[in-house]
Amino acid sequence: MLKICVIGAGNGGQALAGYLSMKGYDISLYNRSLWRIEPIINTGKVILEGEYSGEYEISLATTDIKEAIKDRELILVVVPAFAHKDIAEKLAPHLEEGQIVILNPGRTGGALEFRKVLKEVGCNKKVYIAEAQTFIFASRCSNPGVVRIFKKKNAVPVSCLPAKDNPILQKTLKKVMPEFEIAKNIIITSFNNIGAIFHPATTILNAARIEFTFGKFEFYFEGISPSVAKVLEAIDEERCKVMRTLKTEPLTAKQWLKYAYDVDGKDLYEAIHSNSGYRDILAPTVIANRYILEDVPMSLVPISSFGRYFGISTPTIDSIIHLASIMIGEDYFAKGRTVESLGLNNMTVEEIIKYIEEGEK
Repeated sequence: MLKICVIGAGNGGQALAGYLSMKGYDISLYNRSLWRIEPIINTGKVILEGEYSGEYEISLATTDIKEAIKDRELILVVVPAFAHKDIAEKLAPHLEEGQIVILNPGRTGGALEFRKVLKEVGCNKKVYIAEAQTFIFASRCSNPGVVRIFKKKNAVPVSCLPAKDNPILQKTLKKVMPEFEIAKNIIITSFNNIGAIFHPATTILNAARIEFTFGKFEFYFEGISPSVAKVLEAIDEERCKVMRTLKTEPLTAKQWLKYAYDVDGKDLYEAIHSNSGYRDILAPTVIANRYILEDVPMSLVPISSFGRYFGISTPTIDSIIHLASIMIGEDYFAKGRTVESLGLNNMTVEEIIKYIEEGEK
C-alpha cells in the first residue's frame, strides 16, 4: 500500500488527506502550528462533508515533519505558496531518495523556487519535485477537523521539474489521483495559473464590501459582476501574452472553466456564473488573506516579472499589484517571485525552456 504524506492541515490539506484516506491510502498529515492540527491528533480522523462524506482515519497527525515524511513515497504539499520556501527548508534534511514532492498548487514558479531552495541548503538526494496547476478541490473547513468539499475538478495538470522526470510522476499518480493529468512541462502548470486571474482583482474590487460585511457574500457569484469580469478578462489576456513568449499556447480562463468544471458561456462572466462548484463559497473576511498574500506575490508578480523580462506590457496586472501593495503595506514588486529570485535571469527563452525540460547539465 502506497504511503502518502500531506503537508498542511488547512482547508485543502484536510480535504486531500480525508479524500485519500477514503480511497484506502495510509495517510500522514503534518502542520507547522499545533492549534490547527490538534483536533486531528486527538481523534485520528478527518470528517468530510459535501460532495463526499464520512469519517476517515489519519494514521499519523503531527507537527514533526521528519516523522511525517518517513518512508512516504509521495509528499503532497498543500500550503499557501508564500510558505513553499519554508517547507522546502524544513523538508531538506529529512527527504529520502526517490520521494516525490508535489506542490498543490505551485502557483507561478513554485517548483522553480522549491528546487532552488533545496539546492541552496545542500539537499543532494534524488527527489522528484512537481507542481499542480491548481488545487483539486474547492473546499473549506467548517469546524475543527471537519472540511466541506464543494466540488472536485475534472482534471488538474501536473508536471515535474525537470519535465524529463514526468514518467516517474505518471507511474505513481495514475494509481492515486487519475484526475491529475501529466502536462508537458511546468510552463503549463505555472502560467495557466487561474487563481491569479480570479482571486486578487476580485478581492481588491470588493474591498469595501469585504471590510463592511466581513465577507458575508458569495465571492464568485456576487463578487464577480459583469464589470469585474471585464477586468479579469484583461488580466487573463496579459497572462496569455506572457505565456506565449515561452512558446506555449495558454488556456484562457474561460477555456479552463470548461476543462476543469465542464461549464461554458458567451463570456467569462457567464462561464463563472454557470459553475455550481462556486456556489456558497463566501468571500474572505478580511483583505489580508491568501487571495492577496499568496496570489499577488506568488502569482501576479512573477507573471509581471516574466513579462517585463521579455518586453511584454502588463498594465492591468501591475495595477492590481500596486493597489494590493498599498492596501497591505508591502512592496509586492520587491517581495514577490521574480525571474531573478527564481534564478533564471541572464537566460534566453530557449535556455529557460531547456532548463525546465532537461534540468541542469
